[in-house]
Amino acid sequence: MLRSSFFNNMEQGQTPGHFVLQNSKMLRIHLNGEALARQGSMVAFQGQMEFDYEGSGGMGKFLKKALTGEGVPLMRVRGQGLLFVANDADDIHLFYLENDGITVNGSNILAFDPTLQSDIQRVQGAGIAAGGLFNTTLTGTGWVALTSHGTPVMLDAGRAPTFADGQSAVAWSTSLQVGVNKTFKAGALIGRGSGEAMQLAYQGQGFVLVQASEGPTVPHHTH
Repeated sequence: MLRSSFFNNMEQGQTPGHFVLQNSKMLRIHLNGEALARQGSMVAFQGQMEFDYEGSGGMGKFLKKALTGEGVPLMRVRGQGLLFVANDADDIHLFYLENDGITVNGSNILAFDPTLQSDIQRVQGAGIAAGGLFNTTLTGTGWVALTSHGTPVMLDAGRAPTFADGQSAVAWSTSLQVGVNKTFKAGALIGRGSGEAMQLAYQGQGFVLVQASEGPTVPHHTH
């Protein structure tokens, strides 16, 4: 089961009060043990804490990160107190997994419980010819905090055929079947990046979280 404020099923008392939104741009973690967070995301803390670089979790994960470019640089925080994290004043959204899974764009991960298992997996149908799209999968029981550029929309893929730009899709249920639609004809009209359109197609029962952006714009060089 997956709980989120998007689903109106995260009432106070239903889930452990470990991750809390201080506001829409800042996460407050009530730390009594450990948490994993994006490197450099700490903006303040109260109490006693230690911050350590979090390795790749074995040679397999290290090679996946190196070959795919997916994943997020993490730090492991140990101690007791209040930890405040944020990333470029992006909007933050909380999910609580109960023996469930979520597929996430690694660049949108802010923090998660170390009880969750993480892995890097190729999006179904997104081989080399489709750009080799990889994402991070988190499974188990615990908290996940994601960021989005702007206020996102949560789409119920079970209601209708659902498609999203590959750069705009933040996360989706692992229960969904995901394919890739790619067309050159619509490249000038849909999407921004490479001049061609790549849409992810979702089928099944589950959700898709889509941000109001295709990622940061790379400024043009003036020299």
